[in-house]
Amino acid sequence: MPYPDPPVIPEYITVHLGLPDQPAENVRVRFQDYIKNVASSEIYPNWPESAIRANILAQISYALNRVYTEFYRSQGYDFDITNTTQFDQKFILNRDIFENISRIVDDIFNDYVVKQGTIQPYFTQYCNGTTSTCPGLSQWGTVDLAREGLVPYQILQRYYGDDINIVFNAPVAEVGESYPGVPLRFGSVGENVRVIQRELNRIAVNYPAIPRIPATNGVFNRDTEAAVREFQEIFNLTPDGIVGKATWYRIKSIYNGIKRLNELYSEGITPQEADRIYPTVLRQGDTGPLVREVQYLLAVLAYFSDQIPTPPVDGVFDSRTAQSLQAFQRLNGLTPDGIVGPATSARLLERYRATVANIPPNTVPDSSLIYPGRYLLRGRTGDDVRELQTLINEAAARNSTIPRVDVDGNFGAATEQAVRTIQREQGLDVNGIVGSQTWDRIVRLTQGG
Repeated sequence: MPYPDPPVIPEYITVHLGLPDQPAENVRVRFQDYIKNVASSEIYPNWPESAIRANILAQISYALNRVYTEFYRSQGYDFDITNTTQFDQKFILNRDIFENISRIVDDIFNDYVVKQGTIQPYFTQYCNGTTSTCPGLSQWGTVDLAREGLVPYQILQRYYGDDINIVFNAPVAEVGESYPGVPLRFGSVGENVRVIQRELNRIAVNYPAIPRIPATNGVFNRDTEAAVREFQEIFNLTPDGIVGKATWYRIKSIYNGIKRLNELYSEGITPQEADRIYPTVLRQGDTGPLVREVQYLLAVLAYFSDQIPTPPVDGVFDSRTAQSLQAFQRLNGLTPDGIVGPATSARLLERYRATVANIPPNTVPDSSLIYPGRYLLRGRTGDDVRELQTLINEAAARNSTIPRVDVDGNFGAATEQAVRTIQREQGLDVNGIVGSQTWDRIVRLTQGG
């Protein structure tokens, strides 16, 4: 799963044993063990405990900032942090760990520093304060402050300002790359699209040639496509308007640089900037339209596979939905955990589209009634739109409040208005976008449902 907001403590961190561009081994280490190693390599176990704790909090926050901002991964590297103090923190593979440092890390490894009003782990720059100095924390200076009687929070305030907070007992979770695994393009919908829209709008402040996206609503529309194309032109990427892995991480890299998230004086990310309207994970107990969409896709796949039990399509993620999802996951080489994360979501849509595109003749009464597997919205063209328009007109023949539309394969203003009318009358979200729920409701209307 990608790094969530607010941040969590990763179970593991990948350390590059060398300079960033230097060929060297990558090691995957439990985050707690990584911090114990760094602390044992950077500071002395006989320092006052307040100094040790202040230093460890700085080391934790520094590492979390690297992971959260994907500082190295956004530059094309396959690791989270290096082991060299020239760039990061000292990490010595297989070194001995001091007992008191191990105990303290176990106590505070899931605490970290933030600036008030922001959510990202603060970039707690530090140096030893003797052979090297920097604007951040002085490791040896913390010893003097601890001997004066300052507690760890007060020591950190001396170096990072009075406007810092400590986040305590953050949850631990598996953290992977933020890239969703499938390209985002015109018609994509979800929280990953919203992330891109917000970040592009912030980048546009510094690069005014990038057109602003009026509605950061998680719908990859023509405005979003135009902004992506201009971004790609400026930063020498293929200007196809599609956010693949290279474009995703280039956007992230530029955004992080503009926001200065990897610097001591960061603009920061506010809770409002990181709010979510689309969940990135669905599990048993969840309810709502996204659950219903997953159920619809599973139900269609179940029709063509006796190995997948048919779930209800009611928007309630119950045990039957979990069983159906687990069967799908087993068939497709995924962990059968009954949870819809990015990998399962991408595979589910991929298998659905492949199934719908290859339905044998006479297998179902009318395959054109099956949702095509992609969101239809204004600006979309093609046979899917033509089938949608035909269905709208059939529904209009049964319901005089639904306007008829031209069957021209072009999703224009009139088609959008007809879709909004149907959504309003059927109690659906009125957004003019045809996903599986709206499609299914239109089909039902053509049948007098």
